[in-house]
Amino acid sequence: MKKGGFIKDALILFAITIIAGFLLGAVYQVTKEPIILAEAAASMEKYRLAYPAAAEFTADEALQEQVEISADTLAQEKPEYGNVRVDTALNAVDASGNIIGYIITATSGDSYGGDVQVSVGITLEGTITGVELLTINDTPGLGMKAAEPEFKDQYKDKTVEEFAVTKTGSTSDSEIDSISGATITSSAVTNAVNAALYFAANCTGQ
Repeated sequence: MKKGGFIKDALILFAITIIAGFLLGAVYQVTKEPIILAEAAASMEKYRLAYPAAAEFTADEALQEQVEISADTLAQEKPEYGNVRVDTALNAVDASGNIIGYIITATSGDSYGGDVQVSVGITLEGTITGVELLTINDTPGLGMKAAEPEFKDQYKDKTVEEFAVTKTGSTSDSEIDSISGATITSSAVTNAVNAALYFAANCTGQ
């Protein structure tokens, strides 16, 4: 092959790569919101339990962009939360279409049985309206108790910057009683909730 022909082919291949990348990026932008809403539909019952006052939950492109940024922010600002991430964030909207808060789904990879994923309802004022577990794989009778009201309702109606787990009995709104024999799971759930609180306070623009 002549040198000129090789260069021409390389330039054509380069142009095709650039165009394909551009088209893939455009497709992602068009489909991003429907993907978020489709994922949310599968968890809608949990969302309604976590934020009973909301009439619906809506996707927001700017909010989701903050979700993507938050991975680095959490790692830098809150390393004590461990292996956590915010997965999705939706606006909680009332019957008049007003935003009254958020549903934020966060995951900790530090649970005893692997990932634990929670959805947290948080008002604009920072009050937790409820916590629901979407994913948990743990020991029955121990870590699985995190999904029971006795544990998860400890977060409800609290307005705090972050929670801490205690094994000696909570003495303030910011303390969460650990599940007996499942401190690792208790801490993982709490850090996932903390990640959601941090996101609501620092990444939503409110």
